[in-house]
Amino acid sequence: MSTGSGADSAPAPKSTHDSTTPQKSGIPEECTTPQESATGDDSATPHDSTTAQDGTTAHDRTTTHDRTTAQDSTTAHDRTTGGGTFSSLKIRNYRLFATGAVVSNTGTWMSRVTQDWLVLSLTGSSAAVGITTALQFLPMLLFGLYGGVIADRYPKRLLLLFTQAAMGLLGVSLAVLTLSGQVHVWHVYLIAFLLGMVTVVDNPARQSFVSEMVGPDQLRNAVSLNSANFQSARLIGPAVAGVLITTVGSGWAFMLNGLSFLAPLAGLLLMRQHELHKSVRVPRGKGQLREGLRYVRGRPELIWPIVLVGFIGTFGFNFPIWLTAFAHGVFDGGAGMYAFFNILLAAGSLAGALLSARRRSSRLRLLLLTAMGFGLLEIAVSLSPSVWLFSLLLVPIGMIGLTTNISANTTVQMNSDPEMRGRVMSLYMMVFVGGTPVGGPLLGWVTDTYGPRVGFATGGAVSLLAAMAIGLVLIRLAGVRVRFDLRGGRPHVEFIPRDPERELAAAA
Repeated sequence: MSTGSGADSAPAPKSTHDSTTPQKSGIPEECTTPQESATGDDSATPHDSTTAQDGTTAHDRTTTHDRTTAQDSTTAHDRTTGGGTFSSLKIRNYRLFATGAVVSNTGTWMSRVTQDWLVLSLTGSSAAVGITTALQFLPMLLFGLYGGVIADRYPKRLLLLFTQAAMGLLGVSLAVLTLSGQVHVWHVYLIAFLLGMVTVVDNPARQSFVSEMVGPDQLRNAVSLNSANFQSARLIGPAVAGVLITTVGSGWAFMLNGLSFLAPLAGLLLMRQHELHKSVRVPRGKGQLREGLRYVRGRPELIWPIVLVGFIGTFGFNFPIWLTAFAHGVFDGGAGMYAFFNILLAAGSLAGALLSARRRSSRLRLLLLTAMGFGLLEIAVSLSPSVWLFSLLLVPIGMIGLTTNISANTTVQMNSDPEMRGRVMSLYMMVFVGGTPVGGPLLGWVTDTYGPRVGFATGGAVSLLAAMAIGLVLIRLAGVRVRFDLRGGRPHVEFIPRDPERELAAAA
Protein backbone atom coordinates (compact mmCIF):
# COMPACT_ATOMS: atom_id res chain seq x y z
CA MET A 1 0.00 0.00 0.00
CA SER A 2 1.35 3.40 -0.93
CA THR A 3 1.58 5.78 1.97
CA GLY A 4 2.19 8.90 0.00
CA SER A 5 5.31 10.99 -0.34
CA GLY A 6 7.22 11.58 2.80
CA ALA A 7 5.72 8.68 4.69
CA ASP A 8 9.09 7.19 5.50
CA SER A 9 10.24 10.39 7.11
CA ALA A 10 7.29 10.62 9.47
CA PRO A 11 8.26 9.92 13.08
CA ALA A 12 7.19 6.54 14.40
CA PRO A 13 4.53 6.72 17.12
CA LYS A 14 6.09 6.45 20.56
CA SER A 15 4.06 3.79 22.30
CA THR A 16 4.65 0.78 24.45
CA HIS A 17 3.53 -1.35 21.56
CA ASP A 18 6.59 -0.40 19.58
CA SER A 19 9.00 -1.04 22.39
CA THR A 20 7.52 -4.21 23.81
CA THR A 21 5.85 -6.14 21.04
CA PRO A 22 8.28 -8.19 18.96
CA GLN A 23 7.60 -8.19 15.22
CA LYS A 24 9.39 -11.46 14.56
CA SER A 25 6.74 -13.25 12.62
CA GLY A 26 4.93 -10.30 11.09
CA ILE A 27 1.45 -11.33 12.26
CA PRO A 28 -0.31 -11.56 15.62
CA GLU A 29 1.10 -14.36 17.70
CA GLU A 30 -2.29 -16.01 18.04
CA CYS A 31 -1.56 -17.68 14.72
CA THR A 32 1.73 -19.15 15.87
CA THR A 33 0.86 -21.17 18.94
CA PRO A 34 -0.86 -24.55 18.55
CA GLN A 35 -1.86 -24.49 22.21
CA GLU A 36 -4.07 -21.49 21.60
CA SER A 37 -5.83 -22.99 18.63
CA ALA A 38 -6.46 -26.23 20.44
CA THR A 39 -7.70 -24.87 23.75
CA GLY A 40 -8.76 -21.28 23.07
CA ASP A 41 -6.59 -20.18 26.04
CA ASP A 42 -9.45 -18.19 27.50
CA SER A 43 -8.79 -19.53 30.98
CA ALA A 44 -5.47 -17.87 31.77
CA THR A 45 -4.72 -17.48 35.46
CA PRO A 46 -4.67 -13.99 36.98
CA HIS A 47 -0.89 -14.13 37.14
CA ASP A 48 -0.64 -14.73 33.39
CA SER A 49 -3.62 -12.70 32.23
CA THR A 50 -1.67 -9.61 31.23
CA THR A 51 0.86 -11.51 29.16
CA ALA A 52 -0.79 -14.71 27.99
CA GLN A 53 -3.94 -13.30 26.44
CA ASP A 54 -2.19 -12.39 23.21
CA GLY A 55 -1.07 -15.96 22.59
CA THR A 56 2.62 -15.57 23.43
CA THR A 57 4.76 -18.59 24.18
CA ALA A 58 6.28 -19.36 27.59
CA HIS A 59 9.66 -18.11 26.41
CA ASP A 60 8.16 -14.82 25.28
CA ARG A 61 6.34 -14.38 28.58
CA THR A 62 9.52 -14.77 30.61
CA THR A 63 11.42 -12.26 28.52
CA THR A 64 8.70 -9.65 28.01
CA HIS A 65 7.16 -9.30 31.48
CA ASP A 66 7.04 -5.54 31.08
CA ARG A 67 4.22 -5.89 28.57
CA THR A 68 1.75 -5.57 31.45
CA THR A 69 1.97 -1.81 30.89
CA ALA A 70 0.77 -2.08 27.28
CA GLN A 71 -2.62 -3.71 27.63
CA ASP A 72 -4.22 -1.59 24.94
CA SER A 73 -1.44 -2.14 22.42
CA THR A 74 -0.86 -5.88 22.79
CA THR A 75 -2.58 -8.36 20.53
CA ALA A 76 -5.97 -8.80 22.17
CA HIS A 77 -7.76 -11.57 20.30
CA ASP A 78 -8.45 -13.56 23.42
CA ARG A 79 -9.86 -10.86 25.62
CA THR A 80 -13.22 -12.06 26.83
CA THR A 81 -16.42 -10.12 27.02
CA GLY A 82 -18.38 -12.24 29.45
CA GLY A 83 -21.88 -11.60 30.65
CA GLY A 84 -23.89 -12.87 27.68
CA THR A 85 -25.25 -11.43 24.46
CA PHE A 86 -26.25 -8.03 25.87
CA SER A 87 -23.50 -7.64 28.47
CA SER A 88 -22.29 -4.22 27.29
CA LEU A 89 -25.81 -2.81 27.82
CA LYS A 90 -25.16 -3.12 31.55
CA ILE A 91 -22.91 -0.08 31.15
CA ARG A 92 -25.01 3.06 31.53
CA ASN A 93 -23.14 5.23 29.04
CA TYR A 94 -23.29 2.59 26.33
CA ARG A 95 -26.98 1.97 27.06
CA LEU A 96 -27.70 5.66 26.43
CA PHE A 97 -25.61 5.53 23.25
CA ALA A 98 -27.39 2.42 21.93
CA THR A 99 -30.85 3.79 22.71
CA GLY A 100 -30.18 6.99 20.79
CA ALA A 101 -28.59 5.03 17.94
CA VAL A 102 -31.58 2.77 17.33
CA VAL A 103 -33.83 5.83 16.95
CA SER A 104 -31.48 7.71 14.60
CA ASN A 105 -30.62 4.55 12.61
CA THR A 106 -34.32 3.98 11.97
CA GLY A 107 -34.60 7.56 10.76
CA THR A 108 -31.53 7.11 8.57
CA TRP A 109 -33.02 4.06 6.82
CA MET A 110 -36.29 5.94 6.38
CA SER A 111 -34.37 8.80 4.78
CA ARG A 112 -32.37 6.54 2.44
CA VAL A 113 -35.46 4.93 0.96
CA THR A 114 -37.30 8.26 0.77
CA GLN A 115 -34.30 10.01 -0.80
CA ASP A 116 -34.03 7.41 -3.58
CA TRP A 117 -37.76 7.64 -4.22
CA LEU A 118 -37.66 11.44 -4.32
CA VAL A 119 -34.75 11.52 -6.79
CA LEU A 120 -36.48 8.96 -8.99
CA SER A 121 -39.69 11.03 -8.87
CA LEU A 122 -37.85 14.24 -9.76
CA THR A 123 -35.75 12.83 -12.61
CA GLY A 124 -37.22 9.49 -13.68
CA SER A 125 -33.62 8.27 -13.87
CA SER A 126 -32.02 5.36 -12.04
CA ALA A 127 -28.63 6.88 -12.89
CA ALA A 128 -29.57 9.94 -10.83
CA VAL A 129 -30.19 7.66 -7.86
CA GLY A 130 -26.72 6.20 -8.36
CA ILE A 131 -25.20 9.69 -8.50
CA THR A 132 -26.85 10.54 -5.18
CA THR A 133 -25.39 7.43 -3.55
CA ALA A 134 -21.94 8.10 -5.00
CA LEU A 135 -21.96 11.70 -3.75
CA GLN A 136 -22.81 10.50 -0.25
CA PHE A 137 -19.88 8.06 -0.15
CA LEU A 138 -17.36 10.09 -2.17
CA PRO A 139 -16.20 12.29 0.75
CA MET A 140 -15.16 9.21 2.71
CA LEU A 141 -13.02 8.06 -0.20
CA LEU A 142 -11.42 11.50 -0.65
CA PHE A 143 -11.11 12.80 2.90
CA GLY A 144 -11.61 9.80 5.17
CA LEU A 145 -8.09 9.81 6.60
CA TYR A 146 -8.36 13.45 7.65
CA GLY A 147 -11.45 12.54 9.66
CA GLY A 148 -9.31 10.09 11.62
CA VAL A 149 -6.74 12.79 12.43
CA ILE A 150 -9.55 15.00 13.77
CA ALA A 151 -10.99 12.10 15.80
CA ASP A 152 -7.60 11.47 17.45
CA ARG A 153 -7.03 15.17 18.14
CA TYR A 154 -10.29 16.22 19.84
CA PRO A 155 -12.64 14.71 22.46
CA LYS A 156 -14.80 12.17 20.64
CA ARG A 157 -17.94 12.85 22.66
CA LEU A 158 -17.74 16.56 21.74
CA LEU A 159 -17.16 15.70 18.07
CA LEU A 160 -20.20 13.44 18.06
CA LEU A 161 -22.37 16.18 19.54
CA PHE A 162 -21.44 18.39 16.58
CA THR A 163 -21.74 15.70 13.88
CA GLN A 164 -25.08 14.35 15.11
CA ALA A 165 -26.49 17.87 15.32
CA ALA A 166 -25.27 18.60 11.77
CA MET A 167 -26.91 15.43 10.44
CA GLY A 168 -30.17 16.41 12.10
CA LEU A 169 -30.04 19.90 10.58
CA LEU A 170 -29.41 18.47 7.11
CA GLY A 171 -32.40 16.16 7.49
CA VAL A 172 -34.65 19.02 8.59
CA SER A 173 -33.39 21.21 5.72
CA LEU A 174 -34.32 18.59 3.13
CA ALA A 175 -37.69 18.19 4.84
CA VAL A 176 -38.41 21.93 4.64
CA LEU A 177 -37.44 22.05 0.96
CA THR A 178 -39.65 19.06 0.16
CA LEU A 179 -42.67 20.20 2.19
CA SER A 180 -42.49 23.67 0.63
CA GLY A 181 -42.46 22.21 -2.88
CA GLN A 182 -39.20 23.99 -3.71
CA VAL A 183 -36.92 20.93 -3.79
CA HIS A 184 -34.83 20.24 -6.90
CA VAL A 185 -32.53 17.35 -7.58
CA TRP A 186 -29.43 19.50 -7.06
CA HIS A 187 -30.66 20.18 -3.53
CA VAL A 188 -30.65 16.45 -2.86
CA TYR A 189 -27.20 16.09 -4.44
CA LEU A 190 -25.81 18.90 -2.27
CA ILE A 191 -27.31 17.60 0.96
CA ALA A 192 -26.09 14.07 0.18
CA PHE A 193 -22.55 15.39 -0.33
CA LEU A 194 -22.67 17.49 2.86
CA LEU A 195 -23.94 14.47 4.77
CA GLY A 196 -20.98 12.51 3.45
CA MET A 197 -18.61 15.25 4.63
CA VAL A 198 -20.05 15.09 8.14
CA THR A 199 -19.74 11.30 8.07
CA VAL A 200 -16.00 11.65 7.40
CA VAL A 201 -15.60 12.84 11.01
CA ASP A 202 -18.57 11.05 12.55
CA ASN A 203 -17.56 7.52 11.52
CA PRO A 204 -14.06 7.31 13.08
CA ALA A 205 -15.17 9.29 16.13
CA ARG A 206 -18.17 7.02 16.71
CA GLN A 207 -16.23 3.82 16.05
CA SER A 208 -13.40 4.67 18.43
CA PHE A 209 -15.73 6.19 21.06
CA VAL A 210 -17.21 2.74 21.65
CA SER A 211 -14.00 1.59 23.35
CA GLU A 212 -14.09 4.64 25.62
CA MET A 213 -17.61 3.73 26.76
CA VAL A 214 -17.14 0.01 27.36
CA GLY A 215 -13.40 -0.70 27.61
CA PRO A 216 -11.44 -3.48 25.88
CA ASP A 217 -13.17 -6.42 27.60
CA GLN A 218 -16.60 -5.46 26.24
CA LEU A 219 -15.49 -4.05 22.88
CA ARG A 220 -16.43 -7.02 20.71
CA ASN A 221 -19.84 -7.30 22.37
CA ALA A 222 -20.52 -3.58 21.91
CA VAL A 223 -19.44 -3.60 18.24
CA SER A 224 -21.71 -6.60 17.64
CA LEU A 225 -24.65 -4.90 19.34
CA ASN A 226 -24.02 -1.77 17.24
CA SER A 227 -24.39 -3.93 14.13
CA ALA A 228 -27.52 -5.59 15.54
CA ASN A 229 -28.87 -2.12 16.27
CA PHE A 230 -28.22 -1.00 12.69
CA GLN A 231 -29.75 -4.15 11.18
CA SER A 232 -32.85 -3.87 13.37
CA ALA A 233 -33.36 -0.34 12.08
CA ARG A 234 -32.84 -1.69 8.55
CA LEU A 235 -35.86 -3.95 9.07
CA ILE A 236 -38.07 -1.17 10.45
CA GLY A 237 -37.00 2.03 8.67
CA PRO A 238 -37.89 1.14 5.06
CA ALA A 239 -41.31 -0.16 6.08
CA VAL A 240 -42.08 3.04 7.99
CA ALA A 241 -40.81 5.11 5.06
CA GLY A 242 -43.14 3.29 2.66
CA VAL A 243 -46.15 4.06 4.87
CA LEU A 244 -45.19 7.73 5.28
CA ILE A 245 -44.51 8.27 1.57
CA THR A 246 -47.91 6.90 0.59
CA THR A 247 -49.90 8.60 3.37
CA VAL A 248 -48.37 12.00 4.25
CA GLY A 249 -45.60 12.43 1.69
CA SER A 250 -41.80 12.29 1.51
CA GLY A 251 -41.30 15.59 3.36
CA TRP A 252 -42.56 14.24 6.66
CA ALA A 253 -40.32 11.19 6.39
CA PHE A 254 -37.33 13.55 6.05
CA MET A 255 -38.61 15.61 8.98
CA LEU A 256 -38.86 12.58 11.25
CA ASN A 257 -35.35 11.59 10.24
CA GLY A 258 -34.01 15.02 11.18
CA LEU A 259 -35.80 14.98 14.52
CA SER A 260 -34.60 11.43 15.25
CA PHE A 261 -31.11 12.81 15.90
CA LEU A 262 -32.41 14.42 19.08
CA ALA A 263 -32.23 10.95 20.66
CA PRO A 264 -28.44 10.40 20.27
CA LEU A 265 -27.81 14.04 21.22
CA ALA A 266 -29.76 13.52 24.45
CA GLY A 267 -27.88 10.28 25.13
CA LEU A 268 -24.48 11.97 24.67
CA LEU A 269 -25.45 14.87 26.96
CA LEU A 270 -26.69 12.50 29.69
CA MET A 271 -23.49 10.43 29.79
CA ARG A 272 -21.34 10.46 32.91
CA GLN A 273 -17.95 11.60 31.74
CA HIS A 274 -16.12 10.21 34.78
CA GLU A 275 -17.30 6.70 33.79
CA LEU A 276 -15.67 6.89 30.35
CA HIS A 277 -12.40 5.03 29.89
CA LYS A 278 -9.50 7.43 29.63
CA SER A 279 -8.59 8.28 26.05
CA VAL A 280 -5.30 9.51 24.64
CA ARG A 281 -5.62 12.81 22.78
CA VAL A 282 -3.00 13.58 20.17
CA PRO A 283 -1.75 17.20 20.12
CA ARG A 284 -1.79 19.10 16.87
CA GLY A 285 1.34 18.47 14.84
CA LYS A 286 2.77 17.98 11.38
CA GLY A 287 2.78 14.66 9.59
CA GLN A 288 0.01 13.03 11.64
CA LEU A 289 -1.75 11.69 8.56
CA ARG A 290 1.44 10.07 7.25
CA GLU A 291 2.18 8.84 10.76
CA GLY A 292 -1.15 7.00 10.79
CA LEU A 293 -0.48 5.39 7.43
CA ARG A 294 3.01 4.35 8.49
CA TYR A 295 1.64 2.92 11.73
CA VAL A 296 -0.81 0.68 9.87
CA ARG A 297 1.70 -0.28 7.19
CA GLY A 298 4.13 -1.56 9.81
CA ARG A 299 1.59 -3.88 11.47
CA PRO A 300 0.32 -6.86 9.50
CA GLU A 301 -2.35 -7.51 12.15
CA LEU A 302 -3.90 -4.20 11.04
CA ILE A 303 -3.12 -3.84 7.35
CA TRP A 304 -4.24 -7.28 6.19
CA PRO A 305 -7.72 -7.18 7.79
CA ILE A 306 -8.16 -3.70 6.31
CA VAL A 307 -7.09 -4.94 2.86
CA LEU A 308 -9.49 -7.87 3.13
CA VAL A 309 -12.38 -5.62 4.16
CA GLY A 310 -11.53 -3.37 1.21
CA PHE A 311 -11.95 -6.22 -1.27
CA ILE A 312 -15.15 -7.50 0.35
CA GLY A 313 -16.68 -4.03 0.71
CA THR A 314 -15.83 -3.04 -2.86
CA PHE A 315 -16.80 -6.25 -4.65
CA GLY A 316 -18.85 -8.42 -2.29
CA PHE A 317 -21.40 -5.97 -0.86
CA ASN A 318 -23.20 -4.78 -4.00
CA PHE A 319 -26.53 -6.32 -3.01
CA PRO A 320 -28.79 -3.50 -4.33
CA ILE A 321 -27.43 -4.19 -7.83
CA TRP A 322 -27.75 -7.97 -7.65
CA LEU A 323 -31.03 -8.25 -5.77
CA THR A 324 -32.86 -5.88 -8.11
CA ALA A 325 -31.39 -7.70 -11.11
CA PHE A 326 -32.47 -11.12 -9.82
CA ALA A 327 -35.91 -9.88 -8.78
CA HIS A 328 -36.68 -8.32 -12.17
CA GLY A 329 -34.44 -10.07 -14.67
CA VAL A 330 -34.12 -13.64 -13.39
CA PHE A 331 -37.23 -14.45 -11.37
CA ASP A 332 -39.64 -12.00 -13.12
CA GLY A 333 -40.72 -10.41 -9.85
CA GLY A 334 -41.34 -6.84 -8.85
CA ALA A 335 -40.71 -4.39 -6.05
CA GLY A 336 -42.36 -6.74 -3.57
CA MET A 337 -39.86 -9.51 -4.32
CA TYR A 338 -36.97 -7.06 -4.05
CA ALA A 339 -38.24 -5.93 -0.63
CA PHE A 340 -38.59 -9.58 0.43
CA PHE A 341 -34.96 -10.27 -0.55
CA ASN A 342 -33.79 -7.28 1.49
CA ILE A 343 -35.75 -8.39 4.54
CA LEU A 344 -34.18 -11.86 4.41
CA LEU A 345 -30.69 -10.38 4.04
CA ALA A 346 -31.31 -8.00 6.96
CA ALA A 347 -32.70 -10.83 9.11
CA GLY A 348 -29.57 -12.88 8.49
CA SER A 349 -27.38 -9.87 9.29
CA LEU A 350 -29.24 -9.29 12.54
CA ALA A 351 -28.77 -12.95 13.52
CA GLY A 352 -25.06 -12.71 12.69
CA ALA A 353 -24.68 -9.61 14.85
CA LEU A 354 -26.39 -11.26 17.84
CA LEU A 355 -24.31 -14.42 17.48
CA SER A 356 -21.14 -12.32 17.31
CA ALA A 357 -22.18 -10.58 20.52
CA ARG A 358 -22.07 -13.97 22.28
CA ARG A 359 -18.63 -14.87 20.96
CA ARG A 360 -15.92 -14.46 23.56
CA SER A 361 -12.97 -13.53 21.37
CA SER A 362 -11.97 -12.18 17.98
CA ARG A 363 -9.31 -14.02 15.97
CA LEU A 364 -7.79 -13.58 12.56
CA ARG A 365 -8.57 -17.22 11.88
CA LEU A 366 -12.30 -16.56 12.28
CA LEU A 367 -12.09 -13.51 10.01
CA LEU A 368 -10.38 -15.45 7.21
CA LEU A 369 -12.73 -18.44 7.42
CA THR A 370 -15.90 -16.33 7.44
CA ALA A 371 -14.61 -14.26 4.50
CA MET A 372 -14.00 -17.44 2.51
CA GLY A 373 -17.44 -18.75 3.46
CA PHE A 374 -19.00 -15.45 2.39
CA GLY A 375 -17.42 -15.70 -1.06
CA LEU A 376 -18.47 -19.34 -1.48
CA LEU A 377 -22.06 -18.57 -0.51
CA GLU A 378 -22.26 -15.71 -3.01
CA ILE A 379 -21.07 -18.03 -5.76
CA ALA A 380 -23.60 -20.66 -4.65
CA VAL A 381 -26.53 -18.24 -4.55
CA SER A 382 -25.68 -16.95 -8.02
CA LEU A 383 -26.29 -20.48 -9.36
CA SER A 384 -29.62 -20.97 -7.56
CA PRO A 385 -32.16 -22.40 -10.03
CA SER A 386 -35.25 -21.39 -8.03
CA VAL A 387 -36.39 -18.29 -6.21
CA TRP A 388 -36.91 -20.25 -2.99
CA LEU A 389 -33.37 -21.59 -2.87
CA PHE A 390 -32.08 -18.11 -3.72
CA SER A 391 -34.15 -16.63 -0.89
CA LEU A 392 -33.06 -19.31 1.56
CA LEU A 393 -29.36 -18.68 0.93
CA LEU A 394 -29.71 -14.92 1.51
CA VAL A 395 -30.12 -15.52 5.25
CA PRO A 396 -26.73 -17.22 5.81
CA ILE A 397 -25.09 -14.72 3.43
CA GLY A 398 -26.32 -11.87 5.63
CA MET A 399 -25.26 -13.75 8.76
CA ILE A 400 -21.72 -14.63 7.67
CA GLY A 401 -21.18 -11.28 5.95
CA LEU A 402 -21.98 -9.43 9.16
CA THR A 403 -19.77 -11.79 11.16
CA THR A 404 -16.89 -10.99 8.79
CA ASN A 405 -17.41 -7.25 9.24
CA ILE A 406 -17.58 -7.47 13.03
CA SER A 407 -14.51 -9.71 13.22
CA ALA A 408 -12.51 -7.28 11.08
CA ASN A 409 -13.74 -4.24 13.02
CA THR A 410 -12.88 -5.63 16.45
CA THR A 411 -9.57 -7.11 15.27
CA VAL A 412 -8.46 -3.71 13.97
CA GLN A 413 -9.69 -1.75 16.99
CA MET A 414 -8.21 -4.08 19.60
CA ASN A 415 -4.81 -4.14 17.90
CA SER A 416 -4.59 -0.33 17.65
CA ASP A 417 -2.94 1.90 20.23
CA PRO A 418 -5.48 4.33 21.77
CA GLU A 419 -3.69 7.42 20.43
CA MET A 420 -3.84 5.99 16.88
CA ARG A 421 -7.28 4.39 16.93
CA GLY A 422 -9.14 7.26 15.27
CA ARG A 423 -6.76 7.33 12.31
CA VAL A 424 -6.77 3.55 12.01
CA MET A 425 -10.57 3.38 12.02
CA SER A 426 -10.82 6.21 9.50
CA LEU A 427 -8.61 4.18 7.15
CA TYR A 428 -10.77 1.12 7.85
CA MET A 429 -13.99 2.99 7.02
CA MET A 430 -12.42 4.73 4.02
CA VAL A 431 -11.43 1.38 2.53
CA PHE A 432 -14.71 -0.37 3.39
CA VAL A 433 -17.18 2.38 2.50
CA GLY A 434 -15.06 4.35 0.04
CA GLY A 435 -14.88 1.40 -2.33
CA THR A 436 -18.61 1.71 -3.09
CA PRO A 437 -18.24 4.41 -5.78
CA VAL A 438 -15.67 2.16 -7.49
CA GLY A 439 -17.11 -1.33 -7.04
CA GLY A 440 -20.75 -0.38 -7.62
CA PRO A 441 -20.39 0.90 -11.20
CA LEU A 442 -17.90 -1.87 -12.09
CA LEU A 443 -20.07 -4.73 -10.81
CA GLY A 444 -23.12 -2.99 -12.29
CA TRP A 445 -21.45 -3.05 -15.71
CA VAL A 446 -20.57 -6.73 -15.30
CA THR A 447 -24.15 -7.49 -14.29
CA ASP A 448 -25.64 -5.57 -17.22
CA THR A 449 -23.19 -7.02 -19.75
CA TYR A 450 -22.94 -10.66 -18.70
CA GLY A 451 -26.07 -11.16 -16.63
CA PRO A 452 -27.01 -11.13 -12.91
CA ARG A 453 -25.61 -14.60 -12.23
CA VAL A 454 -22.15 -13.71 -13.55
CA GLY A 455 -22.21 -10.39 -11.68
CA PHE A 456 -23.11 -12.02 -8.33
CA ALA A 457 -20.58 -14.83 -8.84
CA THR A 458 -17.85 -12.31 -9.71
CA GLY A 459 -18.31 -10.48 -6.42
CA GLY A 460 -18.18 -13.76 -4.52
CA ALA A 461 -15.13 -15.00 -6.41
CA VAL A 462 -13.15 -11.82 -5.70
CA SER A 463 -14.03 -12.03 -1.99
CA LEU A 464 -13.04 -15.72 -1.84
CA LEU A 465 -9.74 -15.23 -3.67
CA ALA A 466 -8.83 -12.21 -1.54
CA ALA A 467 -9.45 -14.15 1.68
CA MET A 468 -7.41 -17.14 0.45
CA ALA A 469 -4.52 -14.99 -0.73
CA ILE A 470 -4.34 -12.99 2.51
CA GLY A 471 -4.58 -16.20 4.53
CA LEU A 472 -1.59 -17.64 2.66
CA VAL A 473 0.39 -14.44 3.21
CA LEU A 474 -0.26 -14.50 6.96
CA ILE A 475 0.60 -18.19 7.21
CA ARG A 476 3.96 -17.61 5.48
CA LEU A 477 4.72 -14.61 7.66
CA ALA A 478 3.95 -16.61 10.80
CA GLY A 479 6.12 -19.56 9.75
CA VAL A 480 3.33 -22.07 10.42
CA ARG A 481 1.48 -24.72 8.52
CA VAL A 482 -2.26 -25.43 8.63
CA ARG A 483 -3.71 -28.73 9.80
CA PHE A 484 -7.34 -29.66 9.21
CA ASP A 485 -9.05 -32.46 11.13
CA LEU A 486 -12.42 -33.49 12.52
CA ARG A 487 -13.10 -33.33 16.24
CA GLY A 488 -16.44 -34.52 17.47
CA GLY A 489 -17.73 -34.53 13.92
CA ARG A 490 -16.83 -30.85 13.42
CA PRO A 491 -14.05 -29.44 11.21
CA HIS A 492 -11.16 -27.95 13.14
CA VAL A 493 -8.35 -25.72 11.88
CA GLU A 494 -5.04 -25.65 13.73
CA PHE A 495 -1.84 -23.69 13.08
CA ILE A 496 1.32 -25.75 13.69
CA PRO A 497 4.77 -24.11 13.89
CA ARG A 498 7.07 -25.35 11.16
CA ASP A 499 10.07 -27.45 12.22
CA PRO A 500 12.50 -27.27 9.29
CA GLU A 501 14.85 -29.95 10.69
CA ARG A 502 12.02 -32.39 11.31
CA GLU A 503 10.48 -31.78 7.89
CA LEU A 504 13.88 -32.29 6.23
CA ALA A 505 14.39 -35.59 8.08
CA ALA A 506 10.92 -36.76 7.10
CA ALA A 507 11.56 -35.87 3.46
CA ALA A 508 14.84 -37.81 3.51
